[in-house]
Amino acid sequence: MNRKLIERMYREEGLTLKRKKPKRRRSAVRRERGAPATAVNERWAIGIVHDTLSNGRTVRVLTILDVFSRECVALMAGVGFRGEDVGCILSAVGEKRGSLPKVISVDNGTEFTSGGLDHWAYWNRVKLGFSRPGKPKDNPFIEAFNGGLRRECLSQHWFIDLRDALRHSIAGRTSTTT
Repeated sequence: MNRKLIERMYREEGLTLKRKKPKRRRSAVRRERGAPATAVNERWAIGIVHDTLSNGRTVRVLTILDVFSRECVALMAGVGFRGEDVGCILSAVGEKRGSLPKVISVDNGTEFTSGGLDHWAYWNRVKLGFSRPGKPKDNPFIEAFNGGLRRECLSQHWFIDLRDALRHSIAGRTSTTT
């Protein structure tokens, strides 16, 4: 007898199986609507925008936004990001700004759900607020910013390669959105 047979038999009889509790990360916060940010560096939002270079390769742009001031604290272009890479970028931005936020709102991308970013958040005492799958409205500030970034920058410029994108200051530029 295997698990599928047991589940089918329970389903046919109208019984329910007690599901195992989902394995939660140590630094994840409950998925509920948080209070609005009241100060700078209290809550950040992170997202990734995809684009294509002129040679056909995909480039990803990591965007980090301060939710209270709506200031873009970092833009980093790259071919791909791992959780450890995101943690290093966040550490560098935190040193530059003087402190890290209490909560970072992220979606469920692999670079954000990885163990590397989870360990970084745990050791830096930062809570990761994950949005519900398929619900971009849970992280509206970064979605609005990424739409503006695509409309005003990525759709207007054609980058030859990753080095060209970095040279034209996609990475490291900060701006304020309205």
